[in-house]
Amino acid sequence: MPEKSQQITEFLWDEDENFKTDQEKSGTNVLIAGFVTVSDSYTEDERENISLAAITISGSVINPGELFSQNEVAGPYTEEKGYKEGEGYVGGEVVKDFGGGVCNVATTLYNTSIASDLEIVERHNHSMPVSYVPYGQDAAVAYGYKDFKFKNNTNDPILIWAELVDNRLYIGFYGKEAGPEITWEHEILSETKTTTEYRINPEFGEGEENVLIEGMDGKVVKSVLKVKYQNGEEKTKELGKSVYNPLINLIEVKK
Repeated sequence: MPEKSQQITEFLWDEDENFKTDQEKSGTNVLIAGFVTVSDSYTEDERENISLAAITISGSVINPGELFSQNEVAGPYTEEKGYKEGEGYVGGEVVKDFGGGVCNVATTLYNTSIASDLEIVERHNHSMPVSYVPYGQDAAVAYGYKDFKFKNNTNDPILIWAELVDNRLYIGFYGKEAGPEITWEHEILSETKTTTEYRINPEFGEGEENVLIEGMDGKVVKSVLKVKYQNGEEKTKELGKSVYNPLINLIEVKK
């Protein structure tokens, strides 16, 4: 089992009959690219949200020239649709909101789309860094104002397959040709150190403490993609800048 987020080529569903049937129907028998996002911080409700969104997008077929929108397919992220409360970033703070965790799906879709050399139509980085992928490789969604969208700019249909297994979210894109070889390059343009805040818990014993949020430095990161195609052609793609505010260390203490 993968221990970190990364591009992969083998999946648990490779011999699944439903998957193979969908491949046959859509004529998408070749893995274009795949990615797994690994996180140790999912709550049970976030796990349910991620699983629900993954199940909802799995089996989607995007024809040539069509757009895929995560919000259109998996949203809205409401209680009525079965989503639960989870953590998200709003206004530079970590808050509870329905659908918390579905940004993991957007992030995994983003990395799979990049590895497939597809056209990214809409992508937003988080306001603060996330721990499950490198700076510059995340994607945030919020129904109504932040979406993740890509365009199938190939000549063939693309099949999406997705599944959450324990703390690992797997997504694969399938078509008629394998994707190129890619290399991410991230340049740190500026950096802001994180700070520490303490929250009083009178029930704690003397010297007892609990880390509620493990902080991360804020950064401005410029991302570039090196692409090498099967015919030997190479090109460089500018992916723009991602701006992150610091995520504070939040520690619970007696006083």
